[in-house]
Amino acid sequence: MKPAQKGTQKSAVSTTETSKQFKGFTDEERGAMKERIQELKAAARPGPEADKADEESAVLAKIAELPEPDRTMGKRLHAIIKESAPALSPRLWYGMPAYATAGKDGKVVCFFQTAQKFKTRYATFGFSDKANLDEGAMWPTAFALKGLTAAEEARIAELVKKAVR
Repeated sequence: MKPAQKGTQKSAVSTTETSKQFKGFTDEERGAMKERIQELKAAARPGPEADKADEESAVLAKIAELPEPDRTMGKRLHAIIKESAPALSPRLWYGMPAYATAGKDGKVVCFFQTAQKFKTRYATFGFSDKANLDEGAMWPTAFALKGLTAAEEARIAELVKKAVR
């Protein structure tokens, strides 16, 4: 006969793991996700495809709302990207300016994430996996921006051109 077990069995998870609680997403992250859901819903609505001018207007309006220095950087990045890769279409992505390949299913190639959006000390200019930036086994996909000089602008233009080749 088996002896009766007393009490409850302990979980295999250690007590230190269970004491760490998931804090969840920040207000900023939840806000970005809500903006992305709205963008997806707008794109899925039946009817004519969204006009490129409307998408660019939305991006320019978002940039205009930004506090300094993000606004100035956003304006310069928009101009650099439009000049360097005219085939890319501006659109909002998680509520931030992004630039995608043409067509309804256009994939985001590069994006600008402001410092104020996620309360970071620098803005970010990044590239998605759709960008053709591969260099061997390792390469950067995002860059911190505290400001833009002629050197940074030239490097960004070069990277954007390479990304869409």
